[in-house]
Amino acid sequence: MDRTGQIAVIFVSQRRDSDAQGYARAAEAMETLAAQQPGYRGVDSARGADGLGITISWWADEASALAWRAHPEHAAIRERGRAAWYSAYEVAVAEVGRSYMWGDKS
Repeated sequence: MDRTGQIAVIFVSQRRDSDAQGYARAAEAMETLAAQQPGYRGVDSARGADGLGITISWWADEASALAWRAHPEHAAIRERGRAAWYSAYEVAVAEVGRSYMWGDKS
């Protein structure tokens, strides 16, 4: 899949060891909601046993990524994450200048 020109929102987080079920429900709800937004192109995510996670959401353009950030349900879950689920996180936003893939990603 060629992601050249897409916007990558890179979310690196450290989870607290609490409310795993609430977190899982919220993560699933946000993935479903994000997929319904204009400009959404997909998501890739991984989390280690130590709680460190990396999620990259892919967007057609900067306006789509900003609209997702401003979405009221996303904003509410972001606040809940700060209060309950994360001890720290970092967000980086980048435009993809070059992209290539090898092998079966599934």
